[in-house]
Amino acid sequence: MRNIGVIFKKQLKDTFKNKTVLIQFLMFPVMTLIMDNLVSIPILDMPENFFVKLFSVMYIGMAPLMSVGSIIAEEKEKNTLRVLTMANVKPWEYLLGVGLYVWTLCMIGAGVMATGLPKEQIPFFMGIMAVGFLISIAAGACVGVFAQNQMAATSIVMPVMLVLSFAPMLSMFNDKIEKVSRVFFTQQLRVLMDTMTFDGIKSETLAVVGINAVIAILLFFVAFKRKGLE
Repeated sequence: MRNIGVIFKKQLKDTFKNKTVLIQFLMFPVMTLIMDNLVSIPILDMPENFFVKLFSVMYIGMAPLMSVGSIIAEEKEKNTLRVLTMANVKPWEYLLGVGLYVWTLCMIGAGVMATGLPKEQIPFFMGIMAVGFLISIAAGACVGVFAQNQMAATSIVMPVMLVLSFAPMLSMFNDKIEKVSRVFFTQQLRVLMDTMTFDGIKSETLAVVGINAVIAILLFFVAFKRKGLE
């Protein structure tokens, strides 16, 4: 726990130096507050809390994925991980510290986005965000471990990030895209946000989210076994 706490504090300090990672945590909460308060929903005939739900799914598909992949790849490139290994920090302690750090900051951002929701919907919303962040973090860790450097990590994560974040948004306007995007966990989480109740959870949703989580975890272990943190 001490090593994990040290990694957590280290990443917190590094974030304020790394503007690329910092922007990932701030962009969508800030955009949600601006759009939700400045755009009039009745005039545009939009559903209630449209921007909160839209940007929340994009937040899940972008921020954790990009942040974790970028952090791990950058520290591999700068040989920071080798120094940590020599200081008796085990790989699982480092990965858990980074994952916990990104998850915590994303959940804080989700809490900011939830301020526009009715109070009774906030616990359900935060639960959805928590699950989505965990899957996205596992996928980001897979990319970070597999990539040789930060530039390679960005090139790998970019198409994955675009699919996971924009497919749910485009599916609202195109039935064909909706049929294809149903295999992604972000699309299923967006469907849950439309209902905001446990009654709206279907077996298909649970199956897709579960399969996506298993795939992300398996890919991470495959990448870690092949590449390690060195």
